[in-house]
Amino acid sequence: MTDRLHRSTLPETVEAPVTPESVGIVHLGIGAFHRAHQAVYTEMAARATGDRRWGILGVTQRSASVRDQLRPQDGVYSVLTAGADETSLDLVGAVVDVAWPAEETERVLDAVGAATTHLVTLTVTEKGYCRKGSGSLDLSLVSGDVVALRAEQGVTGGTDVDGELRTGAVGLLVRGLAARFRAAQAAGDHRPLTVLTCDNMVDNGRVLQGLVGELVDAALPGEEGDTLRAWLAEDVTFPCSMVDRIVPATTAEQRDDVEHRLGVRDEGLVVGEPFSQWVIEDRFAGPRPAWERVGATLTDDVAVWERAKLRLLNGTHSLLAYAGRLAGHETIAEAVQDPAIAARARQLLFEDALATLVAPEGADLVAYGESLLVRFANPATGHTTRQVSMDGTQKIPYRWGGTIAERLEVGEVPRGAAFALAAWAEVVRREAVAGRAVDDPRGEEMAKTVAVLGGGSAADARPEDVARALTALAGMLPSGVGLDPALLDAVAAEVEGLL
Repeated sequence: MTDRLHRSTLPETVEAPVTPESVGIVHLGIGAFHRAHQAVYTEMAARATGDRRWGILGVTQRSASVRDQLRPQDGVYSVLTAGADETSLDLVGAVVDVAWPAEETERVLDAVGAATTHLVTLTVTEKGYCRKGSGSLDLSLVSGDVVALRAEQGVTGGTDVDGELRTGAVGLLVRGLAARFRAAQAAGDHRPLTVLTCDNMVDNGRVLQGLVGELVDAALPGEEGDTLRAWLAEDVTFPCSMVDRIVPATTAEQRDDVEHRLGVRDEGLVVGEPFSQWVIEDRFAGPRPAWERVGATLTDDVAVWERAKLRLLNGTHSLLAYAGRLAGHETIAEAVQDPAIAARARQLLFEDALATLVAPEGADLVAYGESLLVRFANPATGHTTRQVSMDGTQKIPYRWGGTIAERLEVGEVPRGAAFALAAWAEVVRREAVAGRAVDDPRGEEMAKTVAVLGGGSAADARPEDVARALTALAGMLPSGVGLDPALLDAVAAEVEGLL
């Protein structure tokens, strides 16, 4: 039986990973993306500077699977960088351990509160922020954290929370922040902290800061939470950031290949494309790794980078996913090599989105757009159209919404974006007709919409009517945009073309 990868079984064929001296970062949502992106930057920064303070305690949100992969390996795992023509392999040791809150909540709270921890980072996906369509916090999704926060703060009495008690990443974060505040009070210090979200949301740091404030207000209204609110305002910062690297699911064949290369079995293997980018607002409350030494961009304005990435990369990615599913393509690489779909992707990129953007200093957005099509065509990434097309109502507002609104504002109907909306709506309609659950937080709502349009039967709903109704759903597009007659006509026409 092959040995498991571990610090005691490190192969000599690749550079040894760092061994952190302490936990300096608590990361919520330690899935494959974090391990192939932020953890890699942290590893590289430690190697470049010799600074070993930045060990990562990963927190797995959905299940114990990542903990069970990495804990037996002492946190060490490998990253397979897969290009179209060649691959490379590196070991990462920046992760000290992984905790699962369902069984180790106190450990997570203690780690956030520790004086050696200076950052909490997050990759929990858009829906992990428990937001309503309006953008405000959905308290029903963090009700358990509201109750727990009151108890942990020593506040007696009830709250307005009713029904099933549930928890979420934002709730766990706030409880960790409150634990840090209590620890600072006990020690007589301040313990400043940087909370850095790395999820694809416009103005993500300020969005998270607002959600944290909403949860504190709900759990500790009035004087009950005044001292915690004051500490958050004085000692905690929420920088914005933008991240970019395609990180597909790891296959069994890749695990076997890496086992052959290393001579040991790595159950924590992650795969990423050669391209990687990280833009961070330079607004830290305390010390941090020297990420800029290894390729990260520190800036006063993330928004211009973020907007370009969301509208060009993420927007095109989603178009390829929906159109690819309709055409029977399993992967994004197959979809982008379909001439008809590639033409519509170019339309969204270069006619719609690019016209709404100002290039960041030193960036060539036309070249960036062309590079995206090359990256998407890399078969090694393995991104499936089904995977990318999940959670459309959480992604579309950010990926297509701004482009559509700004083009309509100048009197232009964005045809590529109209095609993308039509493809999304048609995927939803076909799932409803087939009786399958739509993989989306608003899936039931959309399925009911389709059924109502068909007089109780989804199969009887006219595709054009479905496309119009879904485009007009509250929260899908900026205020009023989803009701624009020219846009709705364009989307309905595109559906007819898809059929």
